[in-house]
Amino acid sequence: MTQAFPNTMDYSGFNAPSRVECDIFDLVVEGQIPAEIEGTWFRCVPDPQYPPMLGEDTYLSGDGMVSAFRFENGHVDFKMRYIMTERLKAERKARRGLHGRYRNPYTDDPSVRGVVDRTVANTTPVWHAGKLLAMKEDGRPYQLDPYTLETLGSYDFNGALRSETMAAHTRLDPQTGELFFFGYEAGGLATRDVALCIVDRDGKLVSEQWFQTPYASFMHDFAVTREHIIFPVFPTIANKQRMEAGGPHWVFEQGEDAWVGIMPRYGKVSEMRWFKRSPACSSFHFMNAFSDGEQVHLDFGLSVCPPFPFIKKDSNIDLQPKDIRSHYVRWSFDLSQPGEHIEERVIGPAGDFPRVADKDFMVDYRIGYYQGFNPQNGPPLVSGPVGAGFNTVMRLDLDGGAIKSLALGPNTTVQEHVHIASRQSGHEGYLAFVVDLHDQNLSEVVLVEAEHLDRGPIARIKLPLRLRCQVHGNWVSSDALPLRD
Repeated sequence: MTQAFPNTMDYSGFNAPSRVECDIFDLVVEGQIPAEIEGTWFRCVPDPQYPPMLGEDTYLSGDGMVSAFRFENGHVDFKMRYIMTERLKAERKARRGLHGRYRNPYTDDPSVRGVVDRTVANTTPVWHAGKLLAMKEDGRPYQLDPYTLETLGSYDFNGALRSETMAAHTRLDPQTGELFFFGYEAGGLATRDVALCIVDRDGKLVSEQWFQTPYASFMHDFAVTREHIIFPVFPTIANKQRMEAGGPHWVFEQGEDAWVGIMPRYGKVSEMRWFKRSPACSSFHFMNAFSDGEQVHLDFGLSVCPPFPFIKKDSNIDLQPKDIRSHYVRWSFDLSQPGEHIEERVIGPAGDFPRVADKDFMVDYRIGYYQGFNPQNGPPLVSGPVGAGFNTVMRLDLDGGAIKSLALGPNTTVQEHVHIASRQSGHEGYLAFVVDLHDQNLSEVVLVEAEHLDRGPIARIKLPLRLRCQVHGNWVSSDALPLRD
């Protein structure tokens, strides 16, 4: 490599590119891993192979790196590999970065300009119907071998998928085994087209319906209940003419309203009903949603604008993270009444990366988990695409709003956690998450009992290296994926 990475937030400190592919057998474990925890935790991380062609870019542009922690009989093995996308193959051949501004193909090197498959597949690994897929929502997913992490190629559900994209968040129904997903900009760059797809338990794409949103929005996530599908649309908006002129893909339009589309779960997109929220607001992740007759409820972290520095800069928003008002809310929609009204109720303090236990997906629930930043637990430390990383994991009890929390010291930040179900009756399960040890430039995995996370770790799994901050990960039990092929 003939040039260094820029000395900016996205490429320095704990955000410095790792570029490490490795196998580490039998990691050191302090404490004891319960025998019932058997399975694989897959994680996707942006990790650029080469410095950005234009001299600067966002953390989110990094090449996809997939890792796997395999838990077996109290032991943990670790594996990490690059996802060999067409984009990464081209850059390795050229031995330099070839792609320009974030999600703007008009700024790419002429040698790759016009190439459709520009995705880095760096956001979410999903296991369903015997296939491991890695996704970033600007393209179709890549299929990976779940044991070796070898890249098997771009995946389009055996030719059935018409959408050009598959969003980073899917919704798996634990009762039916169906996988619900969508793709925005489904018809091409900056289009308002959204494709709603349903995959049966055997992996067959059985439904794909298209509709249009009020504008081309950064629709990172959605929600599904037993009776409804919910599409929140916030005004971080794409504009093709702006991109053709070399500008940014995304700008947060503060004068636009937010919208929420709700349709019957197995209905037609023509039955979509739209609700409006003013003034403009933002969110990227949804804890859960459920239906109660004609009432539909959606729980999530709400803020006044996107947290990403590059979007704030391009949108002329001069707010520091501490100045961005946010909190956890429940939005309720009464489908029996006319109009666009959304009822809003605060249910918890600010945070992100929400999780519920799999058994609670799509139904009324009591317990949720998410992460936040508490200045009492330490100063802001850079880790991930927003800048300051989270330093606190929280358990929210919706029956009364009680919060239990865990912080691991002033020199730490925490990455997104994963929930692991217990086989014991009445046991709430476990949370596992990577902890960034900033004073040591190392990472470790911390395991806690979900119900008693405030009591601290029951096990720490030590790593001899620093793990760049993941975007998302998912747990796959040994029942769904045997530990040995």
